[in-house]
Amino acid sequence: MDTSQNINLKTREEILETKLTLQQLQFNRVLEITQAINNNIAIADLFNLYKGLLTWEMGIKKFALYTRNKDAWVCATSAGIEEKCLKENIEAYLPHYQRRQSVDEPSHPLLQHFSVVVPVYHKEYAIAYTFLGSDTLDDLDSQGYDPISLISAITNVIAVAIENKRLFKRQLDQERLKREMELAVQVQNMLIPSELPNNDQYEFAGIYQPHEGVGGDYYDFFEVGSGEVAFCIADISGKGIAAALLMSNFQANLQTLVHRKYLSVKKFTNRLNSLVLRTTQGDKFITFFIARYHVRKKRLRYLCAGHNPPFMYTQGKIQRLDKGCTILGAFPKIPVIEFGEIFLEDDALFLLYTDGLTDLQNENDDYFDDDHVEQFIQKNSDLPVKAFNEKLMEEVNTFKGKRSFPDDISVLTGRLFVNSSKNTEA
Repeated sequence: MDTSQNINLKTREEILETKLTLQQLQFNRVLEITQAINNNIAIADLFNLYKGLLTWEMGIKKFALYTRNKDAWVCATSAGIEEKCLKENIEAYLPHYQRRQSVDEPSHPLLQHFSVVVPVYHKEYAIAYTFLGSDTLDDLDSQGYDPISLISAITNVIAVAIENKRLFKRQLDQERLKREMELAVQVQNMLIPSELPNNDQYEFAGIYQPHEGVGGDYYDFFEVGSGEVAFCIADISGKGIAAALLMSNFQANLQTLVHRKYLSVKKFTNRLNSLVLRTTQGDKFITFFIARYHVRKKRLRYLCAGHNPPFMYTQGKIQRLDKGCTILGAFPKIPVIEFGEIFLEDDALFLLYTDGLTDLQNENDDYFDDDHVEQFIQKNSDLPVKAFNEKLMEEVNTFKGKRSFPDDISVLTGRLFVNSSKNTEA
């Protein structure tokens, strides 16, 4: 064998050895990253590992890795690029890169630094983009080694791992939200009375239908003592868990104040307003209606604080209970407070409701408005309150058709027996 043949043979052996070494390098790097992922390494540490492999192990002088953070693409790690360039928004360019390809944007402040982009897709949507500068890529290619294939493999492994971590975190967040919702439902169930009175002096029944599982509506009934009872309804601005928790605080304060017999209407209202303002810091407000009825005196006193005035039906006539003041929690001090006082001469039916009832629309965009409610009361005033509410919900569901409920709906229906045979004077 002559000298030239020996040299060629040695050269082929060296090339083969180099290729085997580089293939082993590729295998080892992917294995290293896989083991780190199995050890549940933090996302920030994964990015640092990725950067180290590209810069120290492979000698890549310029690169940028972009990953999705919620709804935006951000540079997760980079090398060789000035910070001001990395602040450039490149989201408009990303949809054009659906495979490994050249980057030809010589006038772009950031993209001009790169020659190749390697996108990573999960199913049909992109989860990462690696942009690479031309420096050192040609040198690695000349060694019979495809660096982009290795970078693509490493990027794929890391991007999928990060996506899985985010999906897992999202699942944990959803589980936490589910537990919070369950807690809020429990709080809501404690707010809304499970049983309302039905005796010879008065009967009450309620409807509670939250828009999002839990809501900010509330109604209640109290036996105050000394022959007096009270009933109320309230609605806090907003929906969901926060509204339910704020309303639970309102209920606790209300129950404390409503049993203070000698507290004037003005002091009662101002104290309740101050407590609401302290809790909500002015970010939310509460509309509220409360009535106190003295059974022996047949006297009804009420206050309507910015709420939809309830309906009272007695002696064949409908009256709106609209005396009161402004909403609670909007102002440090309520400027004008008045209360209504009515002495009942006959049995009276009351319909208290939140605006979810009258905001309801049908498929023709007509509202279930006050006129509609008045007509319903006149037609069904003789029904017991529980049957009255059942008929009301039938009417509501028929009216809305396929339309959904836009808001929480709460109704408290009550009847005070004054002269009927069912009444027993206290």
